[in-house]
Amino acid sequence: MKARKAKDLRELSNEELLNLCKESIDTLAQQRFQNELKQLQDTAYLKILKADVARMKTILNEKNITI
Repeated sequence: MKARKAKDLRELSNEELLNLCKESIDTLAQQRFQNELKQLQDTAYLKILKADVARMKTILNEKNITI
């Protein structure tokens, strides 16, 4: 999976961005759990998800929206 671009994330509505961020945080938690159990095949996906969540939180912070 490719990382999301900040330009594309800024085009989303506030509600869509907030929902996407929450969904990505949940997915990241599940992937980390699978990684600890040695069930995860693609560990690079963790880094991509972590960066995406940080990017989304930054954009939400710029818009003064709390999670």
